[in-house]
Amino acid sequence: MKPDIKAILSAALDTLTAEGRLTLTERPEIQVERTKDSAHGDFASNLAMLLAKPARAKPRDLAQQLVDALPASPLVARVEIAGPGFINFFLAEDAYRTLVPRILDAGPDYGRSHIGAGQRVQVEFVSANPTGPLHVGHGRGAAYGAVVADLLEAVGFDVHREYYVNDAGRQMDILGTSVWLRYLELCGEQLRFPSNGYKGDYVWDIAATLHREHGDAYRVEAEQVFAGLPADAPVEGEPQDRPGDKEAHIDGLIAAAKRLLGDNRYRYVFELGLNTILDDIREDLAQFGVTYQEWYSERSLTESGAVNRAIERLRESGHVYEQNGALWFRSTAFGDEKDRVVVRENGQSTYFASDIAYHMDKLERGFDRVIDIWGADHHGYIPRVKAALQALGDDADKLDVLLVQFAILYRGGEKAQMSTRSGEFVTLRELRQEVGRDAARFFYVMRRCEQHMDFDLDLAKSESSDNPVYYVQYAHARICAVLRQANERGLAVEPSAGTHNLERLTEAHEQALLRTLGRYPETVEQAALKAEPHQITHYLRELANDLHTYYNAHPFLVDDADLRDARIKLILATRQVLRNGLGLIGVSAPETM
Repeated sequence: MKPDIKAILSAALDTLTAEGRLTLTERPEIQVERTKDSAHGDFASNLAMLLAKPARAKPRDLAQQLVDALPASPLVARVEIAGPGFINFFLAEDAYRTLVPRILDAGPDYGRSHIGAGQRVQVEFVSANPTGPLHVGHGRGAAYGAVVADLLEAVGFDVHREYYVNDAGRQMDILGTSVWLRYLELCGEQLRFPSNGYKGDYVWDIAATLHREHGDAYRVEAEQVFAGLPADAPVEGEPQDRPGDKEAHIDGLIAAAKRLLGDNRYRYVFELGLNTILDDIREDLAQFGVTYQEWYSERSLTESGAVNRAIERLRESGHVYEQNGALWFRSTAFGDEKDRVVVRENGQSTYFASDIAYHMDKLERGFDRVIDIWGADHHGYIPRVKAALQALGDDADKLDVLLVQFAILYRGGEKAQMSTRSGEFVTLRELRQEVGRDAARFFYVMRRCEQHMDFDLDLAKSESSDNPVYYVQYAHARICAVLRQANERGLAVEPSAGTHNLERLTEAHEQALLRTLGRYPETVEQAALKAEPHQITHYLRELANDLHTYYNAHPFLVDDADLRDARIKLILATRQVLRNGLGLIGVSAPETM
């Protein structure tokens, strides 16, 4: 309905300007909103107030001119001017009934639009280090990012989904070294596993693959590996007064692994760990309904020279300086709390330098908008990345960073302690296996991304009206059951064309359902533009409630053929919108439950 009101206001504006009664240097965007009080109509526009200053006229006078120029519309019963110049529209009784054939004709396209006008948007999300399986925290970012991307695409943006693969740097070296040490243990070497190594069973699995396929080819005596290394920090059960530095110890082990294995053999172990985990992440996300156009390698930034180029651009613009042998970016000049190192004393560029180059590259690829979806613990990283873009002379306002809070699992009212093969955390795969993909996807996007989330495992698995995903899916299945019953009874379920018989939809429950159906396109638009997938879940719950209430109050397969036809068309339209909305959040629409 909102686009229809905008259209007739636009036509009135065209009339006034064509007749010379209104002269504008710039045409304002027409704003139409639903009224909160039905006494003020169904929709209201502040167009007259927007025009008042450029037109040098009183808002109420302009409102009257616009109302007088409005073209006739069968959707509008009457129009009133209120307050300082609001134009209130009262819809005709039949207006919402015209939605039914529109929905049925549009099918899966109902709710989609072209307001994005093909603008290119990159959405980068998850981007977890490939050092272990995805956990439930990554799952929330995955669901949120996927739905934000799909919503933007639904309203006409050209969306590029990207995963930034951190396949370089110290954490990956720690993984590769951890795999090699577990391999040495499988070869029979006795060693003390580093306190800062990766300890999950998945590391054993990768090491077992290396041992199974190559035997002792990568074996080195443990004494050689640990010779001359700084002491590790004490672990639980050991005397706590023993000196040791876990960071220096693991760095020493990495250096020993590279030296003793040589470049080729070390690179093989490194790549085995990286690719095994990355393949696992790809599969995990695909099973979760999350796919990407591109998996962007951090290493490619160094190999292509992008990191050096970014640093040189900062140097040329006078925003870096040397201190204590390191190269620093003067990010405090752009509002950051302190300056940041981009090249360490040993000549190695930092993670931050790669991030600068990566965001430089994003804008060089011509995206109109770049959306990064990060965990809430990365909040402090936003100012320094935006500072770097400003220093490079790029438009930092093109970057939006959306932060996703953690998800806490509960079972029986208590924080869940799930058995997990990965050690310290609950994996996304385990969550999906326990509650199912649909429930996980729905629950993950029910809250604003910046809100903490308590994930009730018992509720997600329950088959009750208290379970929101079950409640919505059951509404869809209920409609399918009605259609099956009609077929079994030999009743026609092919709806008549157009608005035929829809005048029979006079019940209050039918009117409520029609009005909710009419809100779907604007809900999709708002959810997309505000990056708020929870608007879709809230809408679907409301639509499902309207359907269940209608179902419980009125029979659909009545003897009156015309009334039956009207009600079948209404529930078919409802089924279509439920299906469309569930599809946008990556949840199935089952026909039986």
